[in-house]
Amino acid sequence: MRWNRRYVIKSYIRASLWLVPFFSVLAYMVIHRITYGIGGWLLRTGRIDETTAFLGLTMEGARSGLETIVTLNLSFLVFTFGSLLVAIQVAGGQYTPRIIATTLLRDNAIRFTVGYFVFTLLFALRVLSRMGGQIVHQFNTFIAGVLGLVSIVVFLYLIDYAARFLRPVSIVQNVGKSGIAVIQSVYPESTTRPRPVESSHRPASPDRTVAYVGTSGIVLAVDLPGLVTQAKQANGIIEFVPQVGDFVAVDEPLFRLYGAAGAIDDRQLRAAVALGSERTVEQDPTFAFRILVDIAIKALSPAINDPTTAVLAIDQLHRLLRLVGLRQLHSEEICDAAGKLRLVFRTPNWEDFVHLTCTEIRHCGAGSVQIMRRMRSMLENLMQTLPQHRHAELCQQLDLLDRTIDGNYSFSEDKALARIPDPQGLGGTLGVQAVIEPTSEGGGRDK
Repeated sequence: MRWNRRYVIKSYIRASLWLVPFFSVLAYMVIHRITYGIGGWLLRTGRIDETTAFLGLTMEGARSGLETIVTLNLSFLVFTFGSLLVAIQVAGGQYTPRIIATTLLRDNAIRFTVGYFVFTLLFALRVLSRMGGQIVHQFNTFIAGVLGLVSIVVFLYLIDYAARFLRPVSIVQNVGKSGIAVIQSVYPESTTRPRPVESSHRPASPDRTVAYVGTSGIVLAVDLPGLVTQAKQANGIIEFVPQVGDFVAVDEPLFRLYGAAGAIDDRQLRAAVALGSERTVEQDPTFAFRILVDIAIKALSPAINDPTTAVLAIDQLHRLLRLVGLRQLHSEEICDAAGKLRLVFRTPNWEDFVHLTCTEIRHCGAGSVQIMRRMRSMLENLMQTLPQHRHAELCQQLDLLDRTIDGNYSFSEDKALARIPDPQGLGGTLGVQAVIEPTSEGGGRDK
């Protein structure tokens, strides 16, 4: 199977809710045979009597208990799926639709609780269907009863978990964790100095250009080791034209081939690129930033007007931007083990991350003192914690922040208050004291 198809399948499995319940059906088909085997062995050895011993259940009691378990788990399933659909609608409208596939559908707690309800429902139905005459399958009824009691606990846990999971702070924290993982994988090396400018060994013009053929889509991931291997075997250079996250239409250039790489089969090259309808976080270091910025500007919209949620998103952006600033944003030129250039693959640079983090939030939150203070706190803290070669862009953003404040606030007191860095946005008492100083009568006087 080609690399791009394997990647698409793995990505689909991670975001599919129905797969865990499907595997729970397979588990039921195996486990119910095991439990009936154990029950038969206990009956043959005389350890239990199927009519009165073990649980001491009568036929009516066993049927009533099993029917209750079936009803409970069916209700749990209906409630869970109904609540999930409502949560998807609310989260997509309140935060951003991009968290549905990246966060909600990939949450294992929700997937495994649904799978457990399906397993318990099928097991109880199986035991109930095999009740006949005066024979009560005591052991299997006992197992079904335990599963039913545990399903009640699991359902209560799911309610508590969903209530916590859908809070704004939980959503942005989960996105932040995903962003940290992809940044560490794409940029594994730390940086302490500016990246040296290296001379390119590429020829002036490509020998051949490979256009994209197929359904238009977004670049999800690229098989970098595979492309390097192909270029090395052909003793040439491959240039991947778009970046991960870019939309590629039919007949747009996908690869530029230099030297002997022009002989590589187009199908092998296209098989190293996975495309889809929606961006994913696996190889896209800016996608987590994009989701958090979308949450922030949605919260700052006049319809929602929730700057505190925007501050929570800025907290995670601050965390991610510091991590990016401490990483070596590697050159677009990737060499083989012998040091020869084999692949040209572009990734976002430091300026791209800073602009993505600051620009839209600054424009949408220009009228909020809370946002201005939190952004200044983030920029000043980054200048204190990041290497010197990261400061130029941060200084430019601070200057833009000052000009934004001057253009949106009429009173000097508001301008001074908005220029105070505050990691809480608006709430630090030290920030207020910097603007309001006490008078001799013990009151307050505006500076």
